[in-house]
Amino acid sequence: MGSRRYLLSKTLQAVVTLWFVLTFNFFLFRILPGDPVALLARSEKLTPDDIARLQHELGLDLPIFQQYFVYLRETVTVNLGESMRSGRDVKATIGVRVWPTVVLVGLGTLFASYFGVMIGIRGGWRRGSRFDTNSQYSSLILYSMPEGWLGMLLLLLFSGWLHWFPAGGYTTGGLSGVARFVDILDHLFLPLLTLTLGYIGAYSIVMRSSMIDTTNEDYVQTARAKGVPERVVRKRHAVPNAILPTFTLIFLSFGFVLGGAIVIETVFSWPGLGLLTYEAIRTNDYPVIQGVFLIASATVIVANLIADITYGYLDPRIKQA
Repeated sequence: MGSRRYLLSKTLQAVVTLWFVLTFNFFLFRILPGDPVALLARSEKLTPDDIARLQHELGLDLPIFQQYFVYLRETVTVNLGESMRSGRDVKATIGVRVWPTVVLVGLGTLFASYFGVMIGIRGGWRRGSRFDTNSQYSSLILYSMPEGWLGMLLLLLFSGWLHWFPAGGYTTGGLSGVARFVDILDHLFLPLLTLTLGYIGAYSIVMRSSMIDTTNEDYVQTARAKGVPERVVRKRHAVPNAILPTFTLIFLSFGFVLGGAIVIETVFSWPGLGLLTYEAIRTNDYPVIQGVFLIASATVIVANLIADITYGYLDPRIKQA
């Protein structure tokens, strides 16, 4: 009964959060400065009749709350509309940009979580050592460093000065087979390195703090008093309990895969959802902006729900709280 109540409670929270995000998503982009139809009219030299027709087709001539209910209805039926700029279906536009972001942020989160957790485990277990001090300072620097600024530094170093990697983009073009795959990896390296370094600090700090708290627990001290080897105490007693908070952070980070790294993708012209969001915001392309933010928010909410449920089963005390 407790498990069912816990599951229903978390699911209900996720549904309410999603509704709030939908509402916020709608009103936020309508209070941004600039009229998308006016911008389009200037660039396309539309007549007043064309502007009125376009506003009617997009539903922008309706009262704001009527637009809101139409938006909710279309969203529930997975109809994200058409782009104001290109006229393409928003789902198709987003679908083309999903996989570059999945590859970039997915691999970045995977690498950052692995190395960050390993650094945090060793630093927390050997608290006060030279490794702990150096890794802690490095983690704090990486954690506080803006990802865009870090990306530009790496871009200047490896692309501008050393000429080891391309300055941006997804592929050079005109290649196929193995050569195309290697070329994509070549373009992927710098944005992936930027994202990995940007995430390592957070994982390392959280894991180190959790590891320090765990080493002071009674069951760890008891295992040591019984003469259990330090390696076994760390592997079987300390790490499994200390990793729980980091586990939640990792799960939430994977939830941001579809959200994209807007700044990093913009710096490196990586054609994912982040760059699409930047382009849509510049042109006030409401349907595209709403579609990207909806998918990103829904992904984070679902990832958070899965993390809460999994955490509850890993630590039954959470369900009883």
